[in-house]
Amino acid sequence: METPRAMSILVLRLFTMLLCAASVPLMITNSFQLSGGEKTKYSDVKGYKYVVAAAGIGFLYSLIQLPFAMYYAFTGKRVFHGRFLGLLDFYVDKALSFFLASGVGVGFGVSSELKRYVNGFVDTIETTGIDTFEELRTKSQKFFDRGNLATTPLLAGFTTMAVLTIITSFSRK
Repeated sequence: METPRAMSILVLRLFTMLLCAASVPLMITNSFQLSGGEKTKYSDVKGYKYVVAAAGIGFLYSLIQLPFAMYYAFTGKRVFHGRFLGLLDFYVDKALSFFLASGVGVGFGVSSELKRYVNGFVDTIETTGIDTFEELRTKSQKFFDRGNLATTPLLAGFTTMAVLTIITSFSRK
């Protein structure tokens, strides 16, 4: 006894969970090492740690909500019948949506700003006649591009969560 709304909630929760899960390993494996031995990894950039935290919390919340969405999709009945629990679910979905959005903003913002900063630094050093920093430029650009790549599934996860909050807002009285 499924309804289109219940099935869409289930699918959106599942997509949100999978997209948040996809963002974490992409970010965690993001690192580079210069020929001198200096290694930079995602955890050296606090903004990237925030992206991982946002994706991890989004994954865990979606994982917790998934059985309830499955029950609703397959039976057509909600597990939570009280007004308080229904409102709590609705507002937590909203808060998580904004949290994921902040993770997306941090991920793209940090990548863009640090990429520009490193390029400016390398350009300044090269004007002094030292040209050994080209390796830093190319490897850091790949690092920040991969940071953007790891943030992209989080953007899609935020989008599915935002659509989910719109759909669940129609069922509130």
